[in-house]
Amino acid sequence: MGDDIRLKSAAGEIGAYLATPAGTPKGGIVVIQEIFGVNQHIRAVTDKFAAAGYLALAPRFFDHIKPGIELGYTPDTIAEGRGYVMTPGFTDKAVQDVQAAMDELKKRGVKKVGVTGYCWGGTISWLAATRLKPDAVSAYYGGGIHGAKAEKPTVPTQLHFGDKDMHIPMAHVNELRALHPNVEIFDYPADHGFHCDERGSWDAAASKKAMERTLELMAKHVG
Repeated sequence: MGDDIRLKSAAGEIGAYLATPAGTPKGGIVVIQEIFGVNQHIRAVTDKFAAAGYLALAPRFFDHIKPGIELGYTPDTIAEGRGYVMTPGFTDKAVQDVQAAMDELKKRGVKKVGVTGYCWGGTISWLAATRLKPDAVSAYYGGGIHGAKAEKPTVPTQLHFGDKDMHIPMAHVNELRALHPNVEIFDYPADHGFHCDERGSWDAAASKKAMERTLELMAKHVG
């Protein structure tokens, strides 16, 4: 279902994985990776959005560091991925890449574009909601969202957290609820990374419910 394309961003040219639906796309969705790159799991998620009728695009952000980085889920690769996303200036580059991805999808004929992301990608999705103008944002367990809590989303936004997530205390989640009453914030009896079916923290029920809510949001605001 997917193809590799080149994406020209203000931060520099990178690759991206494009998944195309069978019929006319309902709209576009930018899929933002975890700290593990655009690996098999992220490509599968992108394919699922295409199967749901969207033209879906996953930018390969790590191409700014080195092409071809795809990581698994071991302690060593977690440390490696964290190192990449903590590179000075990398967050700003990623936001520019998201803008480029949104522009690319519109060049390919869709009128509206949503953004979704997981883990580090959840944080970048939040920044897309506060700094860019997508039509909707669904962000999953972004550990940096609380650190950017002063920024206000200007588009329809929902957040998904696991209440067993040791990286994101529920106190932080509830603080976000108080600060941003217009943002839909959901929590699930699950751990960090509950949407990734290749990780030990995958939770089938939480993943299914969060995806249903994400697709409802996209149907309402993207198409």
